[in-house]
Amino acid sequence: MTMNFDFYMNDMTNQARSEMEASGYKQLKTPEDVEEAFKQPGTTLVMVNSVCGCAGGIARPAAAHAVHYDKRPDHLVTVFAGQDKEATAQARMHFGVDHIPSSPSFALLKDGKLIGEVGRFEIEGHDPMSVVVNLQEQFEEHCEEL
Repeated sequence: MTMNFDFYMNDMTNQARSEMEASGYKQLKTPEDVEEAFKQPGTTLVMVNSVCGCAGGIARPAAAHAVHYDKRPDHLVTVFAGQDKEATAQARMHFGVDHIPSSPSFALLKDGKLIGEVGRFEIEGHDPMSVVVNLQEQFEEHCEEL
């Protein structure tokens, strides 16, 4: 029995994308999508998605649950590292020269400028609720009640 790797990966990425869309995040698949999304006024939470286990078991569940909070970002978007490479690179350019690229990760922007982030080192090996709390603390500080 042989397994088609591309078929397997497409299944995984489709599931990962579906989870984010079901949680209210808009997919940014091109650099132009990123530029348009980052021009929006207000706060934007960017989830850098991935197919790794900590994305599926920690980051995506945290992304889904963190937004159930009185103060939350105006916009929810996601780029997919390793899949939508140009869009991910474009998003990371906005995160600044001190940003260490990692996936999965989160970046919180206000009017297109980075104001907070949660890197892979704060996701991998942690439970989803600790990531939720981290994100919601940033929402409390930087976001308005919706």
